[in-house]
Amino acid sequence: MLDILYEDKDILVVVKPAGVESQTSRRLEPDMVSEIKNYLHRKVQETKKLSTGLSPKASTAPVDPYVGVIHRLDKPVRGVMVYAKNLKAAAHLSRQVQEGKLEKIYQALVCGKPVDNVGKYVDYLLKDGKTNTSRIVDKSVAGAKRAELEYQILEKKEQEDGTVRSLVEIHLHTGRHHQIRVQFAAHGTPLMGDTKYGAPAAASVGRARREPLALCAVRLSFLHPVTGKRMEFSTKPQFVL
Repeated sequence: MLDILYEDKDILVVVKPAGVESQTSRRLEPDMVSEIKNYLHRKVQETKKLSTGLSPKASTAPVDPYVGVIHRLDKPVRGVMVYAKNLKAAAHLSRQVQEGKLEKIYQALVCGKPVDNVGKYVDYLLKDGKTNTSRIVDKSVAGAKRAELEYQILEKKEQEDGTVRSLVEIHLHTGRHHQIRVQFAAHGTPLMGDTKYGAPAAASVGRARREPLALCAVRLSFLHPVTGKRMEFSTKPQFVL
């Protein structure tokens, strides 16, 4: 069932669960676009039934609802997302992404503690499509893309085994492939549960405790594509320090 935060005729704001693709999946797995289309189709059918008092004819071919993907979250990441319900809204929201007007705030649990309580990471990332990974490279490397984020440590705690975990809030300025995961790992504090980019010790902990990736898109802010009103939606992470 969709966790809907807001809906009108132009947009749908939802909380994507961890483990679900944010766009159409090529595999026979659940994905947000399919879930939203099914929801919108059921809604149309129910509206027709209420207005006529009759069930829609089985012979009537269903109209495939439009669902515009504006931004993405990695499959293991839970968080707030906005989808467009028509082409005009999709174009307006996509333009906000390009202009940096769609603001995304994340929270993550990281292994250890970043050097500064408040800081900024600016790196250049190169994606490897064959392995579905990204890595930090020199900015002169062909295909390298600038990746920028700001972070703030909200809380830190020493664990029973003597290790330290930190809860950080992250303001993402660019939306590169696996950006948060790659940058924090490269700067010495990989995300908890991130066996793809974590240091060996962190990866071992993630497997032993079967911990999910500790990353959540907690807040999303944008201008409504029709009214121009600033809208903000939030959710709480399911992980604890």
